[in-house]
Amino acid sequence: MRDTLKHQGKRNQLLELIASKGIRDKSVLAAIGAVPRHLFMDSGFEDHAYQDKAFPIAAGQTISQPYTVAYQTELLQVKPGDKILEIGTGSGYQTAVLLRLKAKVYTVERQLSLYKKTSLFFKKMGYRPKRYVFGDGYKGLPEDAPFDGILVTAGAPRIPKPLLSQLRVGGRLVIPVGEEEQTMMLITRTSEKEFQRRECGSFRFVPLLEDKN
Repeated sequence: MRDTLKHQGKRNQLLELIASKGIRDKSVLAAIGAVPRHLFMDSGFEDHAYQDKAFPIAAGQTISQPYTVAYQTELLQVKPGDKILEIGTGSGYQTAVLLRLKAKVYTVERQLSLYKKTSLFFKKMGYRPKRYVFGDGYKGLPEDAPFDGILVTAGAPRIPKPLLSQLRVGGRLVIPVGEEEQTMMLITRTSEKEFQRRECGSFRFVPLLEDKN
């Protein structure tokens, strides 16, 4: 598949839609507009790539709804050069949006088949996160902490304490918390021991898997 003028036109329509839903950050909209979402999906879904819907990818996972990607990214308030930890690489679409915002991205994927598939895709497309790790997202990446922002792209039944400890003071964690339906939480580290929490609406995500070993 290629990225054609037709695809670009559909992306522009998608941008109008998610802006009408309340996304205001122009840098986030520009990043969504620059990333060819259809290339992150199986060819059978190409005609649907610019609908504002989630679609299945490998290993029982999904590529998130574009509005959800934009909403989480906007909450994170990414600045060029920010060190961002992404939990749940999936197709790599959210990773690509963060890279477009000139973040230094560290990303973790729990599903081995998806990790391998997306690793090949990153190489093919020239996407270069600082680190791409196969591992348990609940544990984060303590060896690379602290992070300016942490973005979790799967529903967690609780907030993993290791992720809180890996935020720098002033840093933000965006995470959907809950079982069947999740509440999007924005958690800002205000001091070494204090965190400010804000609820930011209801969403549905695939579950965040934890290594029980």
